This record gives sequence, C-alpha cells and structure tokens, in this order.
Amino acid sequence: MAIGLRLPAREHSGDDVDGGASPSDEAVVARVVAGEIDLFEVLMRRYNQRLFRVVYAVLRDAEEARDVMQEAYVRAYQHLGSFRADASFSTWLTKIALYESYRRARLDRRRVGLEDEPMAANAAVPASGEPDGAAANLELHALLRRAIEALPAGRRLVFVCRDVEGMTTAEAARCLDISEQSVKTRLHRARAQLRGLIEDELGAACRDLYAFAGADCDAVVAGVLGRLRASAGG
Repeated sequence: MAIGLRLPAREHSGDDVDGGASPSDEAVVARVVAGEIDLFEVLMRRYNQRLFRVVYAVLRDAEEARDVMQEAYVRAYQHLGSFRADASFSTWLTKIALYESYRRARLDRRRVGLEDEPMAANAAVPASGEPDGAAANLELHALLRRAIEALPAGRRLVFVCRDVEGMTTAEAARCLDISEQSVKTRLHRARAQLRGLIEDELGAACRDLYAFAGADCDAVVAGVLGRLRASAGG
C-alpha cells in the first residue's frame, strides 16, 4: 500500500501532543493507526537522530542515509498495525532501519563483512551540524569521525549504538540481532582500535608542532652569523 507521509506545516519538537505531557511511543502509534496520520511526525522527530546514526554507520554516505531513513519510516508506517506494545518501539524501528540499510548496501555492492573488514573509504562525511565553538573542538570532532569511520563495519555499528547513541548492551543486542557478549566484545575491540587510531594521528600531528624551518630557520642562522662575523671583525 503506497502512502504519502504528509507532515503538518507547523514545527515542534515532536515530544508533546495536544499541548500536554509527552505521550509514550505506544500511545502515539495507537493514534496513528486509528487514523491520525500527522502524528507520525512525533515518532520521526523522536528517532531521526538515532536512525541517521545507525544507518550512516552502515552506509557512510549522508545522502543515502537520508534516503534509507525515509524508506524505513514508510515501511514502519505500513506495518504499524503489526507492532505489539509488549516490544520496544525504538528497537522495532531501529531494526527496520538497519534492514533497509543492509538491503541498500547489498544493492550498491558496498557492504562487506560486518566484523573483520573495513567498508569502502571513499564515502562522504555528513554535515555534522556542530554548534559554534573553538576550532580545536571542530578539529577534535573531525578526528573522531575519521577514526570511527576507519573501524570495521561491525565494530563501528556497535560503537555508534552504544557510545554514540547511548543504547544499553541489551538494546544494542536486540537491534543488531547479536548476543550481548558479542556487543561487549565488539565494543571493547572498537574502543581499543579507536585509541590506537587516534594516538597514531595525534602522534603524527605532534611531530609537526612547533615546526621551525624555512624563513624562520634562515633568519636565525643569518642573525647568528652576522653577530659572529661582527664580533670576529671587531
């Protein structure tokens, strides 16, 4: 069944409905299923960030991630009637998004093993929407992005779920359909690999600190030689 997800023109955080207290996911789902289609916006705004993060962790392409998010939301809407409130809506939605991500990756022939092999390194880094801040913070964010993107896909996805998105070990395991022990193992390896990658990059950067060459070097040499010659001549 094809649908159009028409959103209302107004903008809000999506966390309240009818001006009252924030309703549960299940309450919103029930109202959407009952015909209040516009309330689907509430769910999208609640989970846009999570879905972008996990989808991007698989595809590493911002434009594709946005496309896949839309497909995931449409698929979720079409199957809202089959959602059961005894399960977590956030986990259910995340699994749909991951399924769509894997499907897109297979179609693009870009997906490789989720544990041992790094994914293609030529994907675009998304605009991060970082707030105003010191240049050092921006450079740190860029360094972290580069290091995370260098992780093998399985470790990267677990790291994003646990340390970036803040899921519990149990929730990440349910979303990824792996055991909690696998989540812990991959997270441990991801953190260790990230430390190594960051240390390597910082080490290279540190070797360039306080560089003194070129015109600076020439000026000091010329100054010293000038003083020495003057002293010898005197």
